[in-house]
Amino acid sequence: MATIASKLQLVQNRIFQACSTAGRAADSVKLLAVSKTFPAVTVREAFEAGQRCFGENYVQEAIDKIQALADLRSQIEWHLIGPLQSNKTRVVAEHFDWVHTVDRLKVAQRLSEQRPANLPPLQVCIQINTSGEDSKSGVAPEHAAELADAVAQLPRLTLRGVMALPAPSEDPAVQHAALRQVRALFDTLRARNPALDTLSMGMSADLEAAVEEGATMVRIGTAIFGHR
Repeated sequence: MATIASKLQLVQNRIFQACSTAGRAADSVKLLAVSKTFPAVTVREAFEAGQRCFGENYVQEAIDKIQALADLRSQIEWHLIGPLQSNKTRVVAEHFDWVHTVDRLKVAQRLSEQRPANLPPLQVCIQINTSGEDSKSGVAPEHAAELADAVAQLPRLTLRGVMALPAPSEDPAVQHAALRQVRALFDTLRARNPALDTLSMGMSADLEAAVEEGATMVRIGTAIFGHR
């Protein structure tokens, strides 16, 4: 059975090859290992293999892991990549380094107010709902600029960019089209706020397409940890 270390290396190789194909520097894409539903011991194994950035979907599960891995806290970057309800903002503001799923100004305001003064600003991305599916979180593309402008003004937060979760497809042409739409929106927002530097898109199945379309952060779970 392949080890997590060997699977991490395979993913890094895929990122390297995709960057080469796209004519991009290999270090222009950050790997976010999505560890949701996997135990703290598995996260520790990935850490020991060199991985430092981890994405979690469920707040309480993540807090339990952060606490179980408290000895590594200064070396791990924890990212919330799942939907965030208003009643969970305080614990998220207190424990995470990044939140990718800001899609309402109310949530951003609460995160800003509740971020402890002794911690660095919380790094945030606006989540875009590109598919228009009601079941998906995210702000509609036509409202993204207004939300981004408002979030960028809040203290204790640093707006870094956008995150999207396009509808899955095995057709590379469909993958590229959806990801290209996100990239275009990111470019529009960055024209208004040149400090934006993060385009969080791409998972195990569409990593290559995401990198070729400009992703700066890919969220990979299955290819590292296996099926849930």
